[in-house]
Amino acid sequence: MTVKLYLESIEAAYARQFDARITAVDGNTVVLDRTLFYPLGGGQHWDTGVLSGPNGDVHVSEVRGRGDVLHTVADNHQFQIGDEVRGTIDWATRYAHMRMHTAQHLMSGLAYEMFDGARTVGNQIHADRSRIDFNPISFDETMLSDLVAAANDRIDQRLEVTDAVMTRDEINAIMPADRTNMDLLPASVSSLRIVQIGDRVDMCPCAGTHVSNIGELGHVEFLGKKSKGKGTQRFSYTLEAPTQPRTYSNTVM
Repeated sequence: MTVKLYLESIEAAYARQFDARITAVDGNTVVLDRTLFYPLGGGQHWDTGVLSGPNGDVHVSEVRGRGDVLHTVADNHQFQIGDEVRGTIDWATRYAHMRMHTAQHLMSGLAYEMFDGARTVGNQIHADRSRIDFNPISFDETMLSDLVAAANDRIDQRLEVTDAVMTRDEINAIMPADRTNMDLLPASVSSLRIVQIGDRVDMCPCAGTHVSNIGELGHVEFLGKKSKGKGTQRFSYTLEAPTQPRTYSNTVM
C-alpha cells in the first residue's frame, strides 16, 4: 500500500517534492512506496507532475487508486521495480485544488447552518472553478447572496484549518451524522481524518488537500446555479486571488 504523504498533516499538502521507490510496474503505470500525488477521489481531481529517475524526467498525467496509488506515465518511461525516484508535483494545480476544496468545506458548513440542514450531496473540485450539490434546497437570489457574503466574511477573519484523527463515535458526538455524511462512508472505516475550519464552522471527514488558513482562499465568486432534480441544486463558484498569499519553501519529503 502506498503511503499518502499529503495526509500526514495539513502542512504536508504544501510540500512539492518527495523521494520514493518504485514497487510495481504495469505498462504505463507505476506504483510508489510513498507519494505526494493526490489520486482522483472525493470530488477532487488528481495531481500531475514529474517523476525523475535513472533515465531522466517522466511526466505524470493521471493518478488513481486508494490502496496502491497508480501513477500513469509515458509509454517509454523505462522505470523498473526498485528504482529510486524524486517526484515533483505541479504546484499551481495542487494549490488551486487546496484552495477550492477548502472553500467547498466552508460553504458546505455554512449552508447547513443557514438553510435548515441543507446537505452537501456531491462536489467536483477543479483548478479554475468548482461546484457543490446541495439537498434539499431551492436557492433564491437573497439566499445565494447571503451564502457568498457569509463565506467571504469568514475568509476575511482568516480562520485556521486543522485536522485530527477521530473515531466514528467521537465525531458523531460532536456533529450531526447528516452533516458529516457518515452514511456514505464504509462501515468498516472506524478511524477518520477530520478536517475543521475555525471553531467548527465546518468539521467533517475528508482525505483531500487543504490550506492551513482560509485567508489564503481569496473571496468566493458565485458563477451560477442549476437544478439537478428532487430538491437538489448545484452551486458553481470560483475564487479571487488571495489578498495575503502565503510564502512557501520547497520542502522535500
